[in-house]
Amino acid sequence: MKDSIFVKEKEDIMSNKLVIIPTYNEKENISKMIKAVMAVGEDYDLLVVDDGSPDGTAAIVRALQEESPSRIHLIEREGKLGLGTAYIAGFKYGIAKKYDFLFEMDADFSHSPDDLPRLHAALEQGFDFSIGSRYVRGGATKNWPMDREILSRGASLYVRMTTWMPIKDPTAGFICYRREVLETLDLDKVKFVGYAFQIEMKFSARSLGFKSIEVPITFTDRVEGTSKMSKGIISEAILGVLKMKIQSFSRSYRKDVN
Repeated sequence: MKDSIFVKEKEDIMSNKLVIIPTYNEKENISKMIKAVMAVGEDYDLLVVDDGSPDGTAAIVRALQEESPSRIHLIEREGKLGLGTAYIAGFKYGIAKKYDFLFEMDADFSHSPDDLPRLHAALEQGFDFSIGSRYVRGGATKNWPMDREILSRGASLYVRMTTWMPIKDPTAGFICYRREVLETLDLDKVKFVGYAFQIEMKFSARSLGFKSIEVPITFTDRVEGTSKMSKGIISEAILGVLKMKIQSFSRSYRKDVN
């Protein structure tokens, strides 16, 4: 299905931070999440990228926009087009609006909005992107079933061995990027659409010389809504990561400058 995008946007940019949250059927969580992000501080704006959720997620966001039109933004897409393409759309929006810092975050409270300032503060040490990590000292998971824990840790080990990245939580999806990282990357070369997108983004940024740091967080399994994990996503990660590493010897993620 063609990616049709409808954007309701603000007129003036006051904040330098944009939190990007992809959604598909998150009506149980999205209102609470938006309010929680707004409460972190007035310098945090929020962009929801909704993939045509049939449960009315986008309608909830539109209603909240009326209360805070300068800080809450929405991209509506026709059809379920994937996590990766949702973040790419959000990155391009944030770059166009000149936000200095762009965050990736889940809608289901597996990532705590209270950790947003910690991810941002980590960049003040001179790093280019920070990763909310479950697997560094001080990090943890909460309410996760044993099979998910084993799958996640096994995937992290596989990715580290295949890509040689010194990142203990390469599949993490709670990230803060400096805008310069995303401007340097050719985002159209990032091809993964599932959770392997998170691996490819870290790999591509580090391949261009950008420095990363892992910040310990507690990852809490969702209480409401349903997980988007599937066998196809796992297959993409296993086979795709190996292919990505092999192709990296002959191609670059750097954007061409003409």
